Amino acid sequence: MTHDNRVNGRLGAGLGLALVSASSFGLSGPLGRGLMEAGWSSAAAVAVRVLLAAVVLLPVAVVQLRGRWRLLRDNAPVIAGYGLVAVAGCQLAYFNAVARMDVGVALLVEYTAPVAVVLWLWLRHRQRPSALTALGAVPAVLGLVLVLDLVSGAAVNVPGVLWALGAMLGAAVYFVLSAREEGGLPGTVLAAGGLLLGGLVLLLAGAVGVLPFTTTTRPVAFDGFTAPWWVPVLLLGVVTAALAYVAGIAATRRLGARLASFVALTEVLMALLFAWLLLGQQPRPVQLVGGALTLLGVVVVRLGERRT
Repeated sequence: MTHDNRVNGRLGAGLGLALVSASSFGLSGPLGRGLMEAGWSSAAAVAVRVLLAAVVLLPVAVVQLRGRWRLLRDNAPVIAGYGLVAVAGCQLAYFNAVARMDVGVALLVEYTAPVAVVLWLWLRHRQRPSALTALGAVPAVLGLVLVLDLVSGAAVNVPGVLWALGAMLGAAVYFVLSAREEGGLPGTVLAAGGLLLGGLVLLLAGAVGVLPFTTTTRPVAFDGFTAPWWVPVLLLGVVTAALAYVAGIAATRRLGARLASFVALTEVLMALLFAWLLLGQQPRPVQLVGGALTLLGVVVVRLGERRT
């Protein structure tokens, strides 16, 4: 196999994994919103989601380590940052956002994360953005104004927006840390360790009363149908966490933080589709225009970065 074929194969595999990850993540908001409307707190929904995913991934992670336990010690700061910020912090912020605003709006705010990735790489690694990258910020910001419907004077849920911005920072950390390969830590080990740590921290915060922690076994109502509580819980843990995080890390290591964060924008489209099917949430026309502008802006940012 030639070098070009290997590169193209790696790129194709990375794109496929990124699409699987984005689709899986896109289902989390509607499922989480259903649980929270049934009586679950956001912290409880996130904790159960990530701990269930950790249980699924831990056996695979142990096999991948092959007794190299020193890798956990050597990569402890990365695992801690991943678990506390990219998993627990990001998902808690996102679930708090979707509890206060439409799933699509919250996710569009969160997925300005590629811009934050560009700024981080510029400030930390001196990878200066191009003029095209800077130009892309204009439609991205204008799009957010329309998505939040600020032009018509509609009431904006400020706490929801702040939570969504917190999720945006967590997503940026997720892309940056997922792209790291120099520590020799297998992707599944990073995901399992981060999910386990994030879930345990949320459980501890709930136990000491820092975060409200409530669950219920009541059926979960969606648009036009109801489901037993354990169905969305299983889907959240196995599909939207275990599968999503492992596929996302594998994709980011093949594509890099920049390109992976761009492909992950398909999560917005999938989340809008799932929110429509499960919750009956339909964005207003002005918000659709704003969403298109936001996506266009981030695409331009990505194209500008690829030219640097």
